[in-house]
Amino acid sequence: MLDFIAKPFGDILYFIYNNLAFKSYGIAIIIFTIFVKIILLPLMIKQYNNMAKMQELGPKLKEIQTKYKNDKEKLQQESMKLYQENNYNPMGGCLPLLIQMPILLALWQVIQKPLRYMIDIGPDTIDKLANVLKLPNKGYVEIDIIKNFDINKVGDIITTNIANVIEGMENGFRFLGVNLGTVPSADYKTNFLLLLIPILAAATTYISSKLSMVTSTTPMDNPMQKSMLFMGPLMTLFFSFSFPAGMGLYWIVGGIFQIFQQLFINKLMAKKKEVQNA
Repeated sequence: MLDFIAKPFGDILYFIYNNLAFKSYGIAIIIFTIFVKIILLPLMIKQYNNMAKMQELGPKLKEIQTKYKNDKEKLQQESMKLYQENNYNPMGGCLPLLIQMPILLALWQVIQKPLRYMIDIGPDTIDKLANVLKLPNKGYVEIDIIKNFDINKVGDIITTNIANVIEGMENGFRFLGVNLGTVPSADYKTNFLLLLIPILAAATTYISSKLSMVTSTTPMDNPMQKSMLFMGPLMTLFFSFSFPAGMGLYWIVGGIFQIFQQLFINKLMAKKKEVQNA
């Protein structure tokens, strides 16, 4: 479904892995995540400017809501008039989220199917590799092939060059003592470092969400605001326990980038507010 995005992402990730990341899958994901976040940065800045504009319009909008509280049609008309006069798009804040969603889904495809999207091995060949290595062709079969790869058994299926690449990926997937192709579990005795990935992914999501609410026009004690604050980290935690650890690493790096980005923007907006109030 998202092959048209996943394939270029796979090519970029493999290029980074092969040329910039010292054949480390973890470093490749870190570089790739920063690359994506930098590309999205102009959209994020536009979103925060949109939020700042909404803060400026807040008092006027409240007056309109009070004045036309019994006339919904007039309320909508006057609100839209206020938005148009001030070049404010109420849907402007949704664009970064709409763009990030297909990116996230495409990256998930790349991480669960690295043989297909990174080194262009077709589905039929993957089936043959799974059969000759006696692996069930379900779940994260491509990651299982990398983990259980035996170069002596696959000579008739793939070229020696491709076989060497796959064999090297088994070591490349290990990052700081964690196999990024493994799905984390709550059993800390199995691999505590692996367990840390979902926890850190949820924690960085929470901190970045908390910081972003400093610029929000909605009061912090608003029930919807509170639920949104916890919904993102909980979803990140759930999916980090469902997907290979590489996905969790993407969330961690993205969350850290978002935290520093948010601190910078919050400081910028605070200075802008001081100038306006001076």
